[in-house]
Amino acid sequence: MTKEDKQLIDAIVEGMQEQKAKNIVVVDMTKLEAPCSYFVICDGTSSRQVASIADTMRDYVRDNIRQKPFSYDGYENAEWIALDYGSVIAHIFQHEVRMFYDIEHLWNDAKITHIPDID
Repeated sequence: MTKEDKQLIDAIVEGMQEQKAKNIVVVDMTKLEAPCSYFVICDGTSSRQVASIADTMRDYVRDNIRQKPFSYDGYENAEWIALDYGSVIAHIFQHEVRMFYDIEHLWNDAKITHIPDID
Protein backbone atom coordinates (compact mmCIF):
# COMPACT_ATOMS: atom_id res chain seq x y z
CA MET A 1 0.00 0.00 0.00
CA THR A 2 1.40 3.37 -0.96
CA LYS A 3 1.61 6.19 1.57
CA GLU A 4 -0.95 8.16 -0.45
CA ASP A 5 -3.43 5.25 -0.56
CA LYS A 6 -3.07 4.67 3.20
CA GLN A 7 -3.60 8.35 3.89
CA LEU A 8 -6.70 8.42 1.66
CA ILE A 9 -8.17 5.22 3.16
CA ASP A 10 -7.56 6.47 6.71
CA ALA A 11 -9.28 9.78 5.91
CA ILE A 12 -12.24 8.00 4.27
CA VAL A 13 -12.67 5.71 7.30
CA GLU A 14 -12.41 8.61 9.76
CA GLY A 15 -14.90 10.64 7.73
CA MET A 16 -17.34 7.71 7.73
CA GLN A 17 -16.92 7.29 11.47
CA GLU A 18 -17.80 10.96 12.02
CA GLN A 19 -21.40 10.07 11.10
CA LYS A 20 -21.45 6.72 12.93
CA ALA A 21 -21.18 4.51 9.84
CA LYS A 22 -21.38 0.82 10.68
CA ASN A 23 -19.69 -2.34 9.41
CA ILE A 24 -16.75 -0.54 7.74
CA VAL A 25 -14.47 -2.78 5.70
CA VAL A 26 -11.44 -2.10 3.53
CA VAL A 27 -11.19 -4.45 0.55
CA ASP A 28 -7.62 -4.73 -0.80
CA MET A 29 -7.84 -5.68 -4.47
CA THR A 30 -4.26 -4.85 -5.44
CA LYS A 31 -3.49 -8.46 -6.37
CA LEU A 32 -6.63 -8.82 -8.52
CA GLU A 33 -7.75 -7.48 -11.86
CA ALA A 34 -10.17 -4.93 -10.46
CA PRO A 35 -11.44 -1.45 -11.37
CA CYS A 36 -9.43 0.09 -8.52
CA SER A 37 -6.98 -0.92 -5.80
CA TYR A 38 -9.28 -0.58 -2.79
CA PHE A 39 -12.93 -0.39 -1.79
CA VAL A 40 -13.96 1.14 1.52
CA ILE A 41 -17.50 0.00 2.32
CA CYS A 42 -19.89 0.93 5.12
CA ASP A 43 -23.57 1.10 5.82
CA GLY A 44 -26.11 3.40 7.40
CA THR A 45 -29.64 2.91 8.65
CA SER A 46 -31.57 5.26 6.34
CA SER A 47 -31.25 7.28 3.14
CA ARG A 48 -30.75 10.39 5.26
CA GLN A 49 -27.85 8.81 7.18
CA VAL A 50 -26.29 7.39 3.98
CA ALA A 51 -26.30 10.85 2.37
CA SER A 52 -24.96 12.39 5.59
CA ILE A 53 -22.13 9.84 5.80
CA ALA A 54 -21.20 10.54 2.15
CA ASP A 55 -21.26 14.33 2.63
CA THR A 56 -19.29 14.27 5.87
CA MET A 57 -16.73 11.80 4.49
CA ARG A 58 -16.24 13.85 1.31
CA ASP A 59 -15.77 17.05 3.35
CA TYR A 60 -13.42 15.30 5.81
CA VAL A 61 -11.19 13.97 3.02
CA ARG A 62 -11.15 17.37 1.29
CA ASP A 63 -10.38 19.28 4.49
CA ASN A 64 -7.74 16.88 5.84
CA ILE A 65 -5.82 15.64 2.81
CA ARG A 66 -7.00 18.04 0.10
CA GLN A 67 -8.51 15.40 -2.21
CA LYS A 68 -11.84 15.53 -3.97
CA PRO A 69 -13.58 12.58 -5.62
CA PHE A 70 -13.31 12.34 -9.40
CA SER A 71 -17.01 11.49 -9.45
CA TYR A 72 -19.84 10.30 -7.24
CA ASP A 73 -23.26 8.82 -7.79
CA GLY A 74 -26.29 7.62 -5.89
CA TYR A 75 -27.52 10.70 -4.07
CA GLU A 76 -30.91 10.55 -5.86
CA ASN A 77 -32.27 7.79 -3.63
CA ALA A 78 -29.28 7.42 -1.25
CA GLU A 79 -29.57 3.64 -1.06
CA TRP A 80 -26.00 3.24 -2.38
CA ILE A 81 -23.65 6.18 -2.85
CA ALA A 82 -20.27 5.59 -4.49
CA LEU A 83 -17.43 8.13 -4.45
CA ASP A 84 -14.53 7.51 -6.83
CA TYR A 85 -11.11 8.70 -5.70
CA GLY A 86 -9.23 6.84 -8.43
CA SER A 87 -7.33 4.10 -6.63
CA VAL A 88 -10.00 3.98 -3.89
CA ILE A 89 -13.78 3.84 -4.26
CA ALA A 90 -15.91 4.50 -1.18
CA HIS A 91 -19.31 2.79 -1.03
CA ILE A 92 -21.98 3.86 1.46
CA PHE A 93 -25.04 1.60 1.56
CA GLN A 94 -28.31 1.28 3.37
CA HIS A 95 -27.88 -1.94 5.32
CA GLU A 96 -30.48 -3.99 3.38
CA VAL A 97 -29.08 -2.89 0.01
CA ARG A 98 -25.56 -3.81 1.10
CA MET A 99 -26.70 -7.28 2.11
CA PHE A 100 -28.46 -7.71 -1.25
CA TYR A 101 -25.47 -6.71 -3.44
CA ASP A 102 -22.79 -8.11 -1.09
CA ILE A 103 -20.04 -6.49 -3.19
CA GLU A 104 -17.17 -7.25 -0.83
CA HIS A 105 -17.76 -10.94 -1.46
CA LEU A 106 -17.82 -10.52 -5.24
CA TRP A 107 -14.09 -10.04 -4.76
CA ASN A 108 -13.70 -13.03 -2.43
CA ASP A 109 -9.99 -13.40 -3.29
CA ALA A 110 -9.34 -9.92 -1.92
CA LYS A 111 -8.02 -9.23 1.56
CA ILE A 112 -10.82 -7.78 3.69
CA THR A 113 -10.02 -5.75 6.79
CA HIS A 114 -12.88 -5.08 9.24
CA ILE A 115 -12.80 -1.75 11.07
CA PRO A 116 -14.42 -1.85 14.53
CA ASP A 117 -17.57 0.26 14.96
CA ILE A 118 -17.24 3.34 17.14
CA ASP A 119 -20.04 3.51 19.69
